[in-house]
Amino acid sequence: MKKYVAECIGTMVLTLLGCGTAVFVGCGDPAGVAATALAFGLSVIAMAYTIGGISGCHINPAITLGVALSGRMTWKDACGYWIGQILGGIIGAAILFLIVKVSGAPGAMGDPAGLGTNGVANAGGVGGAFLVEVIATFLFVLVVLGATDSKVGAGNFAGLAIGLSLVLIHLVCINLTGTSVNPARSIGPALFAGGEALKNVWVFIVAPLVGAALSACVWAAIAPAKEK
Repeated sequence: MKKYVAECIGTMVLTLLGCGTAVFVGCGDPAGVAATALAFGLSVIAMAYTIGGISGCHINPAITLGVALSGRMTWKDACGYWIGQILGGIIGAAILFLIVKVSGAPGAMGDPAGLGTNGVANAGGVGGAFLVEVIATFLFVLVVLGATDSKVGAGNFAGLAIGLSLVLIHLVCINLTGTSVNPARSIGPALFAGGEALKNVWVFIVAPLVGAALSACVWAAIAPAKEK
C-alpha cells in the first residue's frame, strides 16, 4: 500500500508543480516554454530521489504499463499504481484549481489552455495530436526502460536521465499538444477545466499508452539477454 500512496503523492506533485508553472508562468513565449519544461523535468527528478526507493517513482500510467509489459512488476501492482497515479493527478489539479480561483490568476475555468490542460488544435487536430503523443511517449518510456534496466541501466543516475529527457520532450511538444505523455497528469486538469480539454482528454490517455506499449516491445527486442 505504501508504494501506491507514494505514487499518488508523486503524481500530485508533478501535476501541481508542472501544470502550475504552465498556468502562472505561461507558455506564450520561449522563456515560458523552457520554464514549464524544466518544471516537469525537475518535478520528476525531485520525486525520483524522494519516492524512488519506495515505488520506483513511475508517477505516470504509461511508464507503469511499459514496466508491466516488460515483466518487471505484477499486473496487480500495476493496477494499484494506476489508481494512485490518477488520484494524485486529480488531487494536484484540485489544489491548482483552488489556487487559481483564490488568486484570480490566468487559467480561469472554461479556458482550454487553463490549468495546464492539453489540446489538439496546434497539432492539426485529433490525428496530429495522437501521433505526437504516441511518438513522444514512446521515446520517453524507452528512456525509462533503458535507464532503469537492472543490467545496463543508469543506476542512481536514472532519475536524472529520466527527468532531463522529459524536459527535452516538453521543449519539443508543448506548443503542439501541451505535452502529456502521462494520462494521470492530463486527466486531473481536464476534469476541472472541462470543455474541449475534457472532450479530447481521451487522446492523452490512449496515445501515451500506445506509445508505452510500443516502447516495451522495442526494448524487449534490443535489451541485452538476461543471464540464466
